[in-house]
Amino acid sequence: MTSTPDLGPAPQRITVDTAQVRRLINDQFPRWAGLPVRPVAKSGWDNVTFHLGDTMLVRLPSAAEYALAVDKEQRWLPVLAPRLPLPIPVPVAKGSPGADYPFSWSIYHWMQGEPARADHISDPVRFALDLAEFLAALQRIDAADGPQPGKHNWFRGATLRTYDGIAQRALTTLDGHIDVDLARELWKTALDAPWDGVDVWFHGDVAPGNLLLDGGKLAAVIDFGTCGVGDPSCDLAIAWTLLTDGGRQAFRERLSVDEATWARGRGWALWKTLVTCAQTVGRADEEATTARGVLDGILAE
Repeated sequence: MTSTPDLGPAPQRITVDTAQVRRLINDQFPRWAGLPVRPVAKSGWDNVTFHLGDTMLVRLPSAAEYALAVDKEQRWLPVLAPRLPLPIPVPVAKGSPGADYPFSWSIYHWMQGEPARADHISDPVRFALDLAEFLAALQRIDAADGPQPGKHNWFRGATLRTYDGIAQRALTTLDGHIDVDLARELWKTALDAPWDGVDVWFHGDVAPGNLLLDGGKLAAVIDFGTCGVGDPSCDLAIAWTLLTDGGRQAFRERLSVDEATWARGRGWALWKTLVTCAQTVGRADEEATTARGVLDGILAE
């Protein structure tokens, strides 16, 4: 891409309730009409999710922009899944608008596991290597005809400059709370780091909530709504948001990440963390404390 994409206005999210989901199932998938429907405890932001019986998941986009990912997931996840070393979600069925719900939606098998947390990972270096193996396998899949960066994934895989305005506003808010000069320097380094333009597959949101643990080990990778083909540096943000120092080094070595790509990956982590820190200024809850810890690690590297 030669120009900076425009994110546009914030999505106008809608609410979805259990009765509405039950009507969608009854109308479009009568074979599952008798199964109970209940909200997932941590539903997410881009999609509202519900359990369907004991083994399935209903995933409904919460805004028109997020609904752009439905056809992409339906098309590509069955292609990617058999080529990856860990389980990923594969759609069971695709739903249509109905019951006052305006978008396409999907049904998946429920994937067992708990979201990754640093204190629940049994071997941090092994975890980092397993994740790197997964991403390396993803990058080896033929990217021809894959989905280019766009509104469907908020331009993951394209230039970090898309997020420059957001980062700059966060830095202004954080002035006096963090070392803003150092943060600006790292951000500029990320923006200026070149990319050779060779498209590869990326996940787009490799975050703790999308990495499932079983017995302390990486067991599955979920939520491919921001996947696409392009610059994979966005998938490196996890090196700072979850991995230990030793895990980060092993992760980088296994993926053979060059300096420019590493700088961009750090930029993706920095952007996201700056925004969270700016939103939680003056707070001392878990979200604020975690974000400040991540930011301290980024600035100290």
